[in-house]
Parts: sequence; C-alpha cells; structure tokens
Amino acid sequence: MANATAAGHALRALTHLASRAEPVPAAHLARALGLPRSSTYHLLTVLVEHGYVVHYPEERTYGLGSAVHELGAGYQRQDPLQRLARPHVERLVDTTTHNAHLAVLTGRDVLYVIEERAAGRPSLVTDVGVRLPATLTASGLAVLAALPRRQVTALYPSAAVMVDGGPATPSALRRELVAVRARGHALEVGSIQPELSSVASAVLDRDGHPVAAVAITFRNEEIGEAAQDDLASATKRVAEAIGSRL
Repeated sequence: MANATAAGHALRALTHLASRAEPVPAAHLARALGLPRSSTYHLLTVLVEHGYVVHYPEERTYGLGSAVHELGAGYQRQDPLQRLARPHVERLVDTTTHNAHLAVLTGRDVLYVIEERAAGRPSLVTDVGVRLPATLTASGLAVLAALPRRQVTALYPSAAVMVDGGPATPSALRRELVAVRARGHALEVGSIQPELSSVASAVLDRDGHPVAAVAITFRNEEIGEAAQDDLASATKRVAEAIGSRL
C-alpha cells in the first residue's frame, strides 16, 4: 500500500507539471500536492533519476523530462485510437447495416483510419489512408464544429484556401458549423459521391477537444429524414463510447 501511495503521488506530480507552462519550484509542487517538502524532494529525486523530471538548478525549478515524451511516443506507436475505436465501429456497422468509418483531422483534410463495409452496400471512394478535404465531408465538418473558432479561422483564413463543392468562403463555413452544432451532428449530401450522403459525430477527449469523427454513409434514396436522424444518433452514441474509452 505504501508503494501504491507513492506511485499515486508521482502520477499527481507529473500531471501537475504537465499542466504548467513553465517549470515550478519544489515548494510550489509541495503545496499543490499537499505533501511535506521533504517528501516532495524525495519524490522529485526519484523522478529525476528515471528521466521523468528535469531539475533546473540555476532557477531552482523542476519540469517534465524526456522520459515523458518517450511515453507519449509509445502511446502513439500502439495506435490507441484505432484499437479502442474499431470494436465500436464494427458494432455500428452490424446494428445499422450501413458503411461506417473513423477519420481524423490532419491540416485541412480528414484522414480515414478505420473503414468498415457492410454487406451489399455501395463501394466508397474512402478507405484507410485516404485523405479528403474536411469541408466536403461529414467527418470533417463534425470535427471542425467542435474546434475553437480561432483554430478554424487559422485553418481557413480566406476564400483562397476553400475547395470547390464545399463552403466557398470562411463566413459560409462558419455558418455551416453553426448549423452542425445546432443540429448536433454533421451532414454531407452528395459532396463526395452524388448518390451518397453521410452523417457524423465528433469524438471528444477528456478536455472536450475533437480527436476524430465517426460517420455512416448511406444511399440518398434509401434513407428518409427520420431514419437519417436515427443514424446520426447512432454515430453520436458510438462517438461518446469511444471518447469515454480514450
């Protein structure tokens, strides 16, 4: 139990250091953790020895060390998003009998990282590794609608960066994103393939930042408005389930 308590203190210390813009003095960390200074110095000594914390003696402060970066790199190497999301996307296809996918935002594009096809459904231009302009896709619009406005403005500063087939100006894109937020999901009608439409919901991390979007694609002629809302609700439930697992 003593070791478990010490591990908890170490994790709390790393979490606090990660939340700060600059390294902090040991006394500050002791107050934040509610620990005696002697215990805090002992904890920092162990973390420094293992590379998780760096001591800056001239400033008498402590900050995160390179071992933390290595942990983050290892997390990325294990493809956690795909591993955690795939079972949910597979079940989404089984329950709705429609094609479904998971996409992430990269620059002004969405990158498809999971693609699950339903039997008897139309072939799609999307596939794992395919990139499409974010403003043309339901997945992209779902993610953009969940981003801070300043981030969207930085991505789309002028009409020169807009693509044909989507919102023609940044102001038109802002109006579309307002509609997405009001609707509760993103909708794309024939922008990628004329006979197909998609609905999508953003996957949010613990800080409310969009990390991906779950989408369902269907034939326009098969799905009425009520059924479309049901599919959108299904993407929202799956997006929330994935977010809770992250």
